[in-house]
Amino acid sequence: MKSILGVKVGMTQVFDEHGVATPVTVIQAGPCYVTQIKTEKTDGYAAVQLGFGEVKEKSLTQGRKGHLGLIKKDEKHPQRKKNHGIPALRYLREFRTQKSEEYQLGQKLTVTQFEVGDRIDIVGKTKGRGFAGVVKRYGFGGGIKTHGQSDRHRAPGSIGATSGTAHVFKGKKMPGRMGNARFTAQNLEVVKVDEDRNLIAVKGSVPGTKGGFVIIRDAAKS
Repeated sequence: MKSILGVKVGMTQVFDEHGVATPVTVIQAGPCYVTQIKTEKTDGYAAVQLGFGEVKEKSLTQGRKGHLGLIKKDEKHPQRKKNHGIPALRYLREFRTQKSEEYQLGQKLTVTQFEVGDRIDIVGKTKGRGFAGVVKRYGFGGGIKTHGQSDRHRAPGSIGATSGTAHVFKGKKMPGRMGNARFTAQNLEVVKVDEDRNLIAVKGSVPGTKGGFVIIRDAAKS
């Protein structure tokens, strides 16, 4: 399982030995820490939970501090969870794997697990566009601009069916909120890996804005 968490830095381009430019998205990925290990015996399924994004300890809830083992032991609570060197982390995400026993609590994961040419899926949240009409949201052509139609240029037109149906079908393309939704960019190619700065460059675009949180994992359809 190759998985890591990160934030989108922005887009640029890289040149190969023949001078061909390739547009890439740069992602600061990791370092991540293994914060929980789930097994078939204890949880009914095998998975690994990763944490990313070091923050000040005071910004975490008591539940998060207890989960990461940041609350110190005392006489009243001698069975507090061990810390295993895990810092205060902002993001926690879980990944299914059949080899969870190969990981250890507190283990650090970096971009070194990826190589140039790997195929990956990147999950992020798209940019929010607010309330949008059908022309912007779905690319409708709009109405004609002649014959007295002065205020229906960007309207969707008729949405109803016959009198026998007598209702609008569910899922009809209508005006509404655009963007700000979870999206997975599939089968992207890793172009460059910078181990020293924890950067990974991916060919093509990645959902979200600069500084947006993303999840990187092995491609499901490579």
